[in-house]
Amino acid sequence: MNMLEHNASAADAATIDFIDALPHRFPPHCRTLPHILKAQAERYGDRRLAVFGDQAWTYRDTLAVAGRTGALLASAGIKAGDRVAIFCSNRSEFLAVFLGCAWIGAVMVPINIASRGTQLQHILRNCEARLLIVEADISPAFDDAVEACSMLEQVWTIGGSVETAGDRPARPLPEGRETIDAHAVRPGDTLAILYTSGTTGPAKGVCCPQAQFFWWGVNTARGLGIREGDVLLTTLPLFHTNALNCFWQALLTGSTYVLEARFSASGFWKSAARHKATVGYFLGAMAAILLSRPDDDSDRAHSMRTALGGGVPGRFHKPFLERFGVPLLDAYGSTETNFVFASRIPSGHPGTMGYLCPGVDARIVDEDDVEVPDGEAGELILRADEPFAFATGYFAMPDKTVEAWRNLWFHTGDRVSRDPDGNYRFIDRMKDAIRRRGENISSWEVEQVLLSHPAVSSCAAYAVPSEFGEDEVMAAILLEAGAVLDPVELTDFCSARLSYFAVPRFIDFVDELPLTENGKIRKVLLREAGVTASTWDREASGYKLKR
Repeated sequence: MNMLEHNASAADAATIDFIDALPHRFPPHCRTLPHILKAQAERYGDRRLAVFGDQAWTYRDTLAVAGRTGALLASAGIKAGDRVAIFCSNRSEFLAVFLGCAWIGAVMVPINIASRGTQLQHILRNCEARLLIVEADISPAFDDAVEACSMLEQVWTIGGSVETAGDRPARPLPEGRETIDAHAVRPGDTLAILYTSGTTGPAKGVCCPQAQFFWWGVNTARGLGIREGDVLLTTLPLFHTNALNCFWQALLTGSTYVLEARFSASGFWKSAARHKATVGYFLGAMAAILLSRPDDDSDRAHSMRTALGGGVPGRFHKPFLERFGVPLLDAYGSTETNFVFASRIPSGHPGTMGYLCPGVDARIVDEDDVEVPDGEAGELILRADEPFAFATGYFAMPDKTVEAWRNLWFHTGDRVSRDPDGNYRFIDRMKDAIRRRGENISSWEVEQVLLSHPAVSSCAAYAVPSEFGEDEVMAAILLEAGAVLDPVELTDFCSARLSYFAVPRFIDFVDELPLTENGKIRKVLLREAGVTASTWDREASGYKLKR
């Protein structure tokens, strides 16, 4: 049983037929951004496609932006397959570079703007970008990282000028005036490398082909019941899959994509009303944060019909609908796969993953990849029916690719169970990962930073429950003999070397760490103990974390 068979309330029959016609309008060889953008510009012309603050692009404008930015990149010597790294917030220039890369067959590498230190160095070293485009205000993050990218030839800045980024000269993003014909890109060509946190090692670069973004758009639009001419409002960051996917939903359905600079709890519903948004996008704690605010006249003064609520805990669904009039769609997807599960709207099982989408096979298996019965938990593994609907592997990490795609199924690392009616439920991660405010955090990376402090002998980073329904980061610290360390000093040390969202909120200095017979730290016992009277809480202390 799949999502379509269970999701009659998600959209009317005409909407479903409209979305299901997209794979026929764009057959397999045409599932590339240049082909789709040209077809949609001809179909929708002067209809608005993308809105950034006071700036708007029509479908025809967006086609021209792709051609101009593609020409600009080509004039800088960027060729098909070359990597272009970008370190930028939600700005129109980000999307222009994405379109330009797609146009000439180059590969865009978006970097989380919170990345710092060893994580940033690793990404630059791994992706081997020839061009780095960085927002001027945040370029100092590269002072100690640029030298890690041996193939880097040029640095361009957005929103201002700086003389250097690290040890490389920088110049403002040139203004493109000429245009260029689209390169003969293919559906399996990599369009973007998106870095996702590892659990037992550094971040992995997920190679996302052109056709994967096509299917992201189709599957998500189907789940949300997007109608031609809808207005899609997202505040999520462009360097993650969700906001890029939202652009494809708009492009494919003849809708308008509204990108806000950031999520603002006080301004969200006012923005939704101003843009006449009909579809919204929430992850994790965002819905809970909106519910935590005092009632306001703007709570219902909008036209939003539905919203993605992936990862929103079940207990928030009903209050959210009652207060704001917006039902949330439960869903599941990963950077390596696609939008693969969706619920009814509103969900019949709030806070779960929903039902399997068409075009995807799923199994729940034991440690030997043997399928387990309904109701029994195991690892979720997935594969797609359509070519290049999933990622093609991890960039320059063949061993990790083979491990994750063993037996020709992608192993998600998520422990999941399936109800007898076909509804799937997320239980936890198989390995040691943390998710905070929509961001995946590698406990291994947090621990490497903690261990680099001279006073720290051993440590463990792990998840504890957040009041907003996801995780908070907690660290148990064993100090070197005779060492004394203030938690504020340790937090200052971490904030200079970690993404702000990965800095531990809770710190416990312990006399010993529980170990297994093999000498590994038993984090399960630490998680069970959680926050205790001896735990230092950054937020309760009044400490202000720098971003």
